[in-house]
Amino acid sequence: MSKITIVPAPSRVVPGEGTFVLTPETALVATGPAAEVAGLFAAQIAPATGFTLPVVAAGVADGQSGITFALDESLAHLGAEGYRLTVTPSGVTAYAAQPAGLFYAAQSLRQLLPPEVFSSTPVEGVAWTLPCVEIEDVPRFGWRGAMLDVCRHFMPKDFVLRFIDLLALHKLNVFHWHLTDDQGWRIEVKKYPRLTEVGAWRKETLVGRMQRDEEMVFDDVPHGGFYTQDDIREVVAYAQARHVTVVPEIEMPGHAQAAIAAYPELGNDVLGEPLDVRTYWGISENVFNVEESTLAFLQDVLTEVLDLFPSEFIHVGGDEAPKAQWKASPAAQARMQALGLDSEEELQSYFIRRMDAFLTSHGRRLIGWDEILEGGLAENATVMSWRGVQGGVAAVRSGHDVVMAPNTFTYFDYYQAEDREKEPLAIGGYIPLEGAYAFEPVCEGIDEAQAHHVLGGQGQLWTEYIPTPEHVEYMAFPRLCALAETVWTPATGKDYADFLTRLEVHLQRLDGMNVHYRRLD
Repeated sequence: MSKITIVPAPSRVVPGEGTFVLTPETALVATGPAAEVAGLFAAQIAPATGFTLPVVAAGVADGQSGITFALDESLAHLGAEGYRLTVTPSGVTAYAAQPAGLFYAAQSLRQLLPPEVFSSTPVEGVAWTLPCVEIEDVPRFGWRGAMLDVCRHFMPKDFVLRFIDLLALHKLNVFHWHLTDDQGWRIEVKKYPRLTEVGAWRKETLVGRMQRDEEMVFDDVPHGGFYTQDDIREVVAYAQARHVTVVPEIEMPGHAQAAIAAYPELGNDVLGEPLDVRTYWGISENVFNVEESTLAFLQDVLTEVLDLFPSEFIHVGGDEAPKAQWKASPAAQARMQALGLDSEEELQSYFIRRMDAFLTSHGRRLIGWDEILEGGLAENATVMSWRGVQGGVAAVRSGHDVVMAPNTFTYFDYYQAEDREKEPLAIGGYIPLEGAYAFEPVCEGIDEAQAHHVLGGQGQLWTEYIPTPEHVEYMAFPRLCALAETVWTPATGKDYADFLTRLEVHLQRLDGMNVHYRRLD
């Protein structure tokens, strides 16, 4: 595969002889939805090549070679995201049953061109050739995701759009947007303006690693920001054009301190003291109460979320929700008694079941971190397994769908080298590039008959120690390249040595895009 350096590796590659030469006269032949893919491809390669390639409806002019993008129902067996790409000296054809497949064919086409094509400025002296090849490609999983936490450190909208571009290049199709947490509420909710007026801002941020309370040092610099509903619509539309689904996460019942700071009546008021938006990391004891008014509040929030995000799945968090306040709250204990519940874990399960029923009634599906298994899993819930794979295995065995996101392989806020002194401060842990590549979503404990419940896998970027977009890129890449291959390429087609060979060229592509990736050791 010396000439074919596509990342992630396609399902089937048959190298040919010769090359196709791209020139300013090359036409892109496409109609309807295929023309949208062709137009985006033309726009993506224009800065480096200087070519303004026309998209024409049909029929390439005499003596003119072209690239054809077309929908072909006979390729339905390749699914919605599969494609067939053929490059010959006389022309290029990209066929797929659905527009998503054509889009991925275009991403492979970009990677067949010299890596300089990824430059944002004109490049002189490059022969814009594609090696002749026949590719038939189908993703292994339907959920190929990356999560970005914008709560611990706010990320500007322009970077969110750039991040989506980078996901799409790697044929990742889910952007999991972590929008609410103790340290900041980042989504505008029209009905409850204080969520962003108060909850989107913290007065300062912890400096350095988490310490005991008396040893913590703060920067004295206010931090915050949020996305307006118009911002969110723009992001969702931008992602849709690149066949990326945006899955929002609204945390509950824990990681709720920013919301409770904005609306104290949502909390348990155990100490009777006003709360600030949290300024340091770790797990906050402040969780939502279980009053009907609070459940109604959260359903109001979700109603606006549903209007902004067309995604099938809505993430409700469900992780790291301490029960101390519920144990100390007469109201919570009375609620448990009235509901006939024996434990606070069952009370959390009741909470999540209410949200599950609400989302189901609106034609959506609830997904949450694996703690939602505790106290009993909601009827229609999907589990995102982060504490290793055990929660995912348990969910699959009970007939539920899972997305594998284990901290052992996919937490890209972990260190990338054993010698931590040579790396920026991180939360802990160690996942080298090879470790990310070794991720296997269908793990031990899941048999062949249950494997269909594994929707796919996802990389996580928690930003406690990742304050800037450049730092996000450093932690994400090239580990996200490795994860992309795991969730796209057939398991039998994975080869780490071959991946590293292709990655050498791929990193030149990232150079062209000015991605601040970590250099290989």
